[in-house]
Formats: sequence, structure tokens, C-alpha cells
Amino acid sequence: MSVKLRQLEAFYAVGQLGSMTLAAKKLNISQPAVSRLLASYSESIEFKLFNRQNGKLVPTQDARFLLREVGRLLDSLEHIDEITHSLTSGNAGHLKIACLPGFSTSHMPRVLSQFLINRPNVTVNLEPDGANRIFEWIISEQYDCGITDVFSDHPAVECKRIPMRTVCIMSEGNTLGKKKFITPEDLVNEPMIHSRRDSAFYRKLEEVFTLHNVKINSWIETRQFNSACMLVAEGRGVSIVSEMDAREYESRGLIIKAFKPVIPHTLMLVRPKHTVLSTIALEFLDFFESSLEPFRLKS
Repeated sequence: MSVKLRQLEAFYAVGQLGSMTLAAKKLNISQPAVSRLLASYSESIEFKLFNRQNGKLVPTQDARFLLREVGRLLDSLEHIDEITHSLTSGNAGHLKIACLPGFSTSHMPRVLSQFLINRPNVTVNLEPDGANRIFEWIISEQYDCGITDVFSDHPAVECKRIPMRTVCIMSEGNTLGKKKFITPEDLVNEPMIHSRRDSAFYRKLEEVFTLHNVKINSWIETRQFNSACMLVAEGRGVSIVSEMDAREYESRGLIIKAFKPVIPHTLMLVRPKHTVLSTIALEFLDFFESSLEPFRLKS
């Protein structure tokens, strides 16, 4: 038996309305078309669908039972149509994001909250971890995207590099706060809080200080910029960090000054290269990249 969706729609409309004329208006087709659909459906199932009583089409006992099941089916199809529309328009779906721990407690929650305002049916899995683990997850296609600052070329990973501005931060009362900008020479006697020595950013920092014949006065080594910001806000030394992270802690008393020469901090937006990302994942990547624009280092 081959049952067509249009036959079920005609059967259900007539069963609900008791009239082929009204059913035709609801389905936006002609009354003869409804009649043909009902006749072909009745013939395929081999039992009578309706009796006429007082000018109205009344479902037979078998048809009443069938109507309930057809109603459930049509509701399910309508729901599927709504979900499909939501997925296509980016209003539904599931998003899996991996990011560095610092992002999960600073910039990311605000960006994600803004992104979800008009997307109530989108669910999210946000997983903070180290750069190496993020890289592994993207290679194995476990996550839609990752935000990191470490990347090694890999054929299974697509990477977009975004250079970010950095600044020198100090606590209130530090005499450096009177300067327009800070140079390596200004930091000779300042206890420095800096990123790990094996990080790409520390290597850039060390190179600049060496070119200026200045030795970094290393005091505290930390993996995340936000940790450095909190320590500086507590009056513990100075640091050179991403401006985006510094602005998160500005209200806690940080003094933020430009640092010269410019030392960019490179963020990487990574995604699986051989996976077709969902509409919602692509929209989030664009949205997140746009959120970085105020802190992006212009060429």
C-alpha cells in the first residue's frame, strides 16, 4: 500500500471539519481535488472513511481510530518542519565549543550569552582545557570549534589566526601609571608576572626585552592572562597581557598603559577541516570573531 501525505492531509481535514468544501479551503486546493484524494485513499485501505449525516461527513468507527494516529503523524511532521526551519535559520541546534580556561571565565560567557539571546532552542557544551587537549578534540572532530593560542599545522584542522593588542598593566599607585606608554626600559626594576616560559608569547616578550638590552625581572609565571590580571590588581607586580583580558579587570583597579614596541598576542580559532559545520556553529564562529574586533591589532 502506497499512502501519500496529501491523502492523509485531506482525510484529516475532512475528519476535523466534516466538509470537503471547508477542507479544500484549509488545504488551499479545489473541492474536486479533496474528493479525489479521499477516494484514492479509501480505495487503498479498503474500508469506508465517512458516512454522510445531516449534510455532514462523519467518520466511520474505523476512520475515527485512524484519525487519531494520522493527527499524531501530521503533528510530528509539522514539528520536524519547525526544527528543520530553526536549524536552517540558526535558531536551533547543539554547539560544542572548546576554549582555554581563561576564556571560560572572562570573555566567553558574555559573548555566548549575547549569541543565545535570540536562539532559545540552541544548546551548548562549553569545555575549557589546555591548548593540546583542544587540538586533540578538533582533530578527532569531537568539537565544532576551539579557541586557543597554540597551533601546530595539521591536515585535519583549519585555523584562523587573529593578532590581538597587548598592554602593560599595573596596580593603582604605581609611578609608571603617570607615563603615556611603557617600554622595556621602564620595567627593569619591576617584578614581572608573565606567561609560561615555554609559551610563544613569552618568547616574543623575551626577544623584545633582549633587543632593548633589558632582562625580564621574572617573579611569577602563570599560564593564563586572567591570573596575571588578578595578581596585578592585588598589587603584585606588573605584567604585559592581552588588552581584552586587561579590560575585564579594569574595574578592580588596574592601570592599563600601551606598551612599545608592540608585542602581538595571537589567538587561533580552530575547527575540523573535513567536517561540514552546522549553521549554528558557523554563525557562532563569525559572532565570536566579531567580538574580538575592539581588541584586534590592526595592520
